[in-house]
Amino acid sequence: MRSYNPDMTPPWKRSAPVPEVPADVDLVVEEVSTGFCGAVIRCEAGTVTLEDRFGKHRVFPMEPRGFLLEGRVVTLTRPSAGPTRSSRTASGSIAVPGARARVARAGRIYVEGRHDAELVERVWGDDLRIEGVVVEYLEGIDDLPSIVAEFAPTADARLGILVDHLVPGSKESRIAAQVSSPDVLIVGHPYIDVWEAVKPSSVGIPAWPSVPRGQDWKTGICRALGWPENTGAAWQHILSKVHTYKDLEPQLLGRVEELIDFVTAP
Repeated sequence: MRSYNPDMTPPWKRSAPVPEVPADVDLVVEEVSTGFCGAVIRCEAGTVTLEDRFGKHRVFPMEPRGFLLEGRVVTLTRPSAGPTRSSRTASGSIAVPGARARVARAGRIYVEGRHDAELVERVWGDDLRIEGVVVEYLEGIDDLPSIVAEFAPTADARLGILVDHLVPGSKESRIAAQVSSPDVLIVGHPYIDVWEAVKPSSVGIPAWPSVPRGQDWKTGICRALGWPENTGAAWQHILSKVHTYKDLEPQLLGRVEELIDFVTAP
């Protein structure tokens, strides 16, 4: 005779079944025990990684009844496609799987120095390759008018230029004012150097120090922060802390997006 083991738990104490939801990339959920709310960016090895609106990442086990979806308790399950990663590029754009780099456009984006170029590549590299936009650095803009004249921009070969410390009354603003062409767009950020365009919180410092006039700015930063006075190594440390657009200040983000839009416009 088959044994019979009835569930003696009172009905009001029994756990009601909850929906099972695949942990698809960009699904926004809240972890029940911590209240951490974020979008799914990765799901692997029985865990799910969430990213909140400030760019902070947390890894949680995919336990039953472990998350809230639109206020309802759910159990996250592995997506049928297997391990997943974010469908967005570092700049926040929608990634295009398998996309090939476009043949380079005639137009260009010029930036002041190598560090500027490396930072732009770090965040916008995927977008630039898809759009066929080449970024070159100038090693300063003292000769900008002649550089623009040599490039000879046209409607089919536009030139976008990113300038450091482009604020009223600065040397940079006076040089930029000497260039006038409908096929050239010069924009800039307020920072003395592109280092400052990286959020201090991303680098792990409270703020970028002030450097007295007359001192080399980058060396002064290293000195004030107690870093070895090796500006190349300091920059590599800073760059290593940049993972997405969320690690950069908005004053730089908007300007780079403007330049990409300008040189890729029909």
